[in-house]
Amino acid sequence: MLLHVVNRSPATSRVYQQALAGMAPEDRLLLIEDGVQGALPQLVRYYAGLEGRLFALKEDLESRGLLGHCDASVQVVDVDGFVDLTEEAERTVSWY
Repeated sequence: MLLHVVNRSPATSRVYQQALAGMAPEDRLLLIEDGVQGALPQLVRYYAGLEGRLFALKEDLESRGLLGHCDASVQVVDVDGFVDLTEEAERTVSWY
């Protein structure tokens, strides 16, 4: 399993398309920085099919005033959860 990390919003960048194309069925995707905007109900459609494998970083949601506004399909993790995801993954791939 690989952990893919996306730091850009799907509303302003198409980097999410590259990340999705590079994902295997068991891989996970973590949204960080401005990428957490993709966790919002109006944008989560860009990540359809990732149910149970889509995560957003709590601290980045908080800093943008988005905590509590995520779609129910997104799992919110804090920095410790980010570390756990990294440790569980064979390697991490960052998409910027």
